[in-house]
This record gives sequence, structure tokens and C-alpha cells, in this order.
Amino acid sequence: MTTETSHVPGYSYGDDSLERSPITLDELDLLKQTVLFGPDDVAALAQAGDVLENQTDQILEVWYGYVGAHPHLARYFSTPDGVLIADYLGRVRQRFRQWILDACRRPYDQAWLDYQNEIALRHTRVKKNATDGADSVPEIHLRYMIAFIFPITATMAPFLAAGGHPREQVDAMHAAWFKAVTLHATVWAQPYAPERF
Repeated sequence: MTTETSHVPGYSYGDDSLERSPITLDELDLLKQTVLFGPDDVAALAQAGDVLENQTDQILEVWYGYVGAHPHLARYFSTPDGVLIADYLGRVRQRFRQWILDACRRPYDQAWLDYQNEIALRHTRVKKNATDGADSVPEIHLRYMIAFIFPITATMAPFLAAGGHPREQVDAMHAAWFKAVTLHATVWAQPYAPERF
């Protein structure tokens, strides 16, 4: 696993200063059961991490191209009057690159929960823009956090296939990625409706 993350701006995985997630490990286990996430998926994600590690820039080109082509999504990286903030995009991009690898390789444990809580807060009015000192809109609407599950999953298929593995292994990696993205988006929803989560 890539361990040198000190160069990623605002990346604080495992930092003692992170708030403890309000989601418990027992609740996380029930979410894993709900999306049928098990040991085979952990193994498939580890394999996916190896396949994707040298493709993260290309993946991000696809994702950023998708966001840039849709003004209603690009606005979340823009000033309130609609001007894209290049530095903000660049800093988020570095964390997004690391997120791909973390999603594949980090154990889904308390440290993972705590950092997902931090990521979640950074999408809401509680911490949006604070990490990067950006003058952007105050919150990413939850509806797009949920809807983004599909493009983040569907666009990953050709990158997973690029490793040359048999079709059944590629399918297993893709299914595991889908489950992982769904788990992330689900726990990121918590601060949007904390009393009903």
C-alpha cells in the first residue's frame, strides 16, 4: 500500500484530532451485511487497489471531466458566483486520488469510520471549504452524494479490466467496488440527517 500521504493536502486519516464517528462498529457491520460486503470483497478490493494504483490520474480525468461537463456539479468547486476555483479543485483531486486507494486497501474499522465522518462533514455546512480555505458554496447537496454512486461505479469497469485478469475476477472487483462506494456514500449521509440516520 502507498504509505506516503504527508504530501496530500488536508489528508488526515488516522489523525488523533479527528472526531469519533457517531456510527458504531456494530452499525457499520449491519451496513456491510446489508450490501453483502464480506471477506471475498475485501480480497477483491485489495486486488483492485493493485490494478488501479497506476491508473488513478486517468480515473480522475474521467471523473473530473464528468463533473466539469455538468454545471450543477461543478458549482460545488466554484465561487458562489460560479467561477471554478483551480487551487481548490487541485487539492481535492489529491485527496480523491488517495481515497481510491484507501477504499481498496484500508480496513473498514474505527479509523476508517472516523475519517469517513471527517469526509462527510467536509461535504456539509459544518466543514465545507474549511480544510482548503476555499470561497465556495457552503454545502454539497445530499442528493448528488447519493446519485454520484452510479458514475463512480460504472466508469471504473474499464480501469479494473485493464489489469488483464479473468472476467470473473474483474466482475468480482467491480462488484466489491460498487459495495465499497455504496458504504462510503451511506456513512457520508449521516451528518445530513443525524437524528434519522
